[in-house]
Amino acid sequence: MISPYFKAKDFVLFHGDAIEILNQFDEEYFDLIFADPPYFLSNDGITCQSGKMVSVNKGKWDKSQGFEEDLKFIDNWLNACKRILKKDGSIWISGTLHIIYKIGYLLEKNGYKIINDIIWYKPNAPPNLSCKYFTHSHEIVLWARKTNNSKHTFNYEIMKTWNNPKDKLKNTDKQMRSVWSIPLLSKSEKEHGKHPTQKPLELLNRIITASSNENDLVLDPFVGSGSTGIVCNVLGRRFMGIDTSKDYLDLAIKRFEDKKTASLLFSAGSD
Repeated sequence: MISPYFKAKDFVLFHGDAIEILNQFDEEYFDLIFADPPYFLSNDGITCQSGKMVSVNKGKWDKSQGFEEDLKFIDNWLNACKRILKKDGSIWISGTLHIIYKIGYLLEKNGYKIINDIIWYKPNAPPNLSCKYFTHSHEIVLWARKTNNSKHTFNYEIMKTWNNPKDKLKNTDKQMRSVWSIPLLSKSEKEHGKHPTQKPLELLNRIITASSNENDLVLDPFVGSGSTGIVCNVLGRRFMGIDTSKDYLDLAIKRFEDKKTASLLFSAGSD
């Protein structure tokens, strides 16, 4: 097994190609996987950021290699994830229209059972500059169990009371629905820098709380700035992450070691 790039108690990071490292883990090793893979959006276009026109390009890792090659890449990492997911484990995958439908098809092709498609609505999404289509203001997060017969974890009662954050003990009898209104990153979540596709702590908080238990082992094969690991650390889950970029792994380590970062989880919220 490849040596970790960074190792602390219940928080381990690996540097390298995700599929190569995934193939080195033992079978049925992880309880939960969260994957935020390349969206293949870096097509030399433009976008709006902080009110300014900027390039949409994020890096070589986000460039499409063409329809067939993109499908092959997704198929390979989904297949690798299924091998190392426990028999009653589940996987969450985020994406936009650029890849999420390919992922949905390949999840079924690989024998997963899709449980939910969560709409992550961004109330503070930036405007589109072309004015030729509706403004993109959401992402889809697919949740699937390993097989049709898997007995996946779902902490139903906890999520049912999530809509009343001021009184977690009070049972509101309101089921959490599949549309989540969560703002884009707060300034405090970018204190040490940011990954171009960094996810809000609140999004990972809901996902990990809903579908895992204390001491479960969670994997993020495209870990970026480490938000998944930070949430796992606060919630008492064991964590492993993989990334091809040492710069982003170093950012993840800074965020992990800054005790203030963990406190952000409790101040994060939805709209």
